[in-house]
Amino acid sequence: MVNSNNFDLMGMANAVRFLSADAVQKANSGHPGMPMGTADIATVLFTKFLKFDASDPYWPDRDRFILSAGHGSMLLYSLLYLTGNRNMTIEEIKDFRQLGSITAGHPEYGLVGGIETTTGPLAQGLGNAVGMAIAEKLLSSRFQKDIVDHYTYVLAGDGCLMEGLSHEAISIAGHLKLAKLIVLYDDNEITIDGPTSLAMSDDQVLRFEACGWEAIRVDGHNVAEIENALSQAKISSKPTIILCKTKIGFGAPNLEGSNKSHGAPLGEEEIAKAKSALNWNYDPFEVPEEILNSWREVGKHGSSERKKWEDKLELLPLDQKNHFTRSTSGELPEGWEKSITQVIETAIQDAPKMATRKASELVIEHISKALPELVGGSADLTGSNNTKVDDLKVITAEDFRGRYIHWGVREHGMAAAMNGMALHGGIIPFGGTFLVFTDYCRPSIRLSALMGLRVIYIMTHDSIGLGEDGPTHQPIEHLASLRAMPNLLVFRPADVVETAECWQLALEHKNNPSVIALSRQSLPAVRTKTSNHSLSAKGGYIISETQNKLNATILATGSEVSLALSAREDLEKEGIHINVVSMPCLELFQMQDGEYKQRVLGDAPRIALEAGSAYGWEKFVGENGEIVGMNSFGASAPGNALFDHFSITKETIKETIKKLL
Repeated sequence: MVNSNNFDLMGMANAVRFLSADAVQKANSGHPGMPMGTADIATVLFTKFLKFDASDPYWPDRDRFILSAGHGSMLLYSLLYLTGNRNMTIEEIKDFRQLGSITAGHPEYGLVGGIETTTGPLAQGLGNAVGMAIAEKLLSSRFQKDIVDHYTYVLAGDGCLMEGLSHEAISIAGHLKLAKLIVLYDDNEITIDGPTSLAMSDDQVLRFEACGWEAIRVDGHNVAEIENALSQAKISSKPTIILCKTKIGFGAPNLEGSNKSHGAPLGEEEIAKAKSALNWNYDPFEVPEEILNSWREVGKHGSSERKKWEDKLELLPLDQKNHFTRSTSGELPEGWEKSITQVIETAIQDAPKMATRKASELVIEHISKALPELVGGSADLTGSNNTKVDDLKVITAEDFRGRYIHWGVREHGMAAAMNGMALHGGIIPFGGTFLVFTDYCRPSIRLSALMGLRVIYIMTHDSIGLGEDGPTHQPIEHLASLRAMPNLLVFRPADVVETAECWQLALEHKNNPSVIALSRQSLPAVRTKTSNHSLSAKGGYIISETQNKLNATILATGSEVSLALSAREDLEKEGIHINVVSMPCLELFQMQDGEYKQRVLGDAPRIALEAGSAYGWEKFVGENGEIVGMNSFGASAPGNALFDHFSITKETIKETIKKLL
């Protein structure tokens, strides 16, 4: 790193402190205490260790800095401004928490380079960082070490380590020996309610050591101790937590060490007293030229390292170089879709009766060969999710040349880490569990959607059709609740062909996460004719169309499409003319133009059919339509018996339609 021996580190830290305090004061909103308390930690990290280039914040081999304690966002914004990020101007600092500003209340990925992930929900950044460290280790095993060789640093607080997600994250990190993951813990013993002793008495050293981490205690305001700890962490064979004893609101004479400095402006008088106590004799938002120049030197230093790295990249064999640049940019390889076509052509020819979870396995088997960046896993349900194929070798702490992760019973940790893998770049992650356990993943799924990440959630056992495991394992409200989430694509395919099409759509949508909901039970083939394009691409389509005057339309998804087709066959014999619409993705369907949607839905009465909550279908069936679905939790019994018990049957569909006519 840059020679920082001549830097005024205290002055540089004070610049961070008071830019943060001044911004919160001007906004009359925010969290000044954390940036003031961690400024010394951040200054040591950025001046002496962090590999980055302020002029190119997306350099693939940069170190990642994750502010898991996202409420302290002004710490990150101050650092970006001081180091010379071209988009983080002093005007943006002054515009903290205002509409349209890149200095949002909590860091938001995509607003400006240097914000590596969206944080705010505590421990999410830590979970993301685990995924980033996994991605670094995976890519390092595939390419020359001097092409992929960087660290992931996390600044976490007491709240992060209280969250359940933190336990899952640190456990898998220790298990996989992610030695390039370093957590700086802001151990200020303060939460919103007051001292941490109100609710916490954990021994964090013992906790992390038990999970296979190194643990080092330091004075978080002693730059020498922080530097020595970081140096030690970088040579460890384990992930490291550095417990930094700090004072929240450091320097504020009346609020230092108090929860009152956590989430409210200090007040102009208190800021003035803090500046006086720390010999910072400058107006709001003023940084003296000498201090600013020192910070700008830090920001420029990485430029030479980046250029050296670019020269090394050029020396790679052409196929490796192209693979690296293509995958890190998020582009799919040319011709990869042929692997999908192979699955579809075989399925059209053979018309297999197959569970869609098994169909998904067939797809993975084909695409894994065409997409080397595809990395899968399951939260201890590999055999049930059908996520493991021969081409995806298991990743272990000793061997990262594989592409499959056994996440253990850590659904939330898996989802958060997959976000981190996607954010890192060069990896397309997918992971499986039961659809009902999206409840355990939901905060991370929401952040996938908020950030627009290509993360693929394989969620099997998608209805009461899973049977005997009973209502604890049978999703009812889950499809509806997931469909309510902006920017998330929820797919529920009906057979092998639709499963292949849904997988293709999930991979082609770079800026959307996807949930692919799959059946446990075998389903008959419903797509038996060749099409020259993906019918699922528009979210909904007429799968069976009457040649007579239309009497009614049945809308269905997943396992219920075949049921709808069977009911249609009977009704046609009775002279009741029916269209059946398969709707594998309601979100994509709603994106279509009005003419297309009207043509598919038709003018005749409509009924919706889905073995889940009826909520949300009313917008498609209209005021005069009907919905056949679940209005209660399920029960423990064989799947077929449950469909009969809850009246999700062919006879119910026929009776419902006849009542509408």
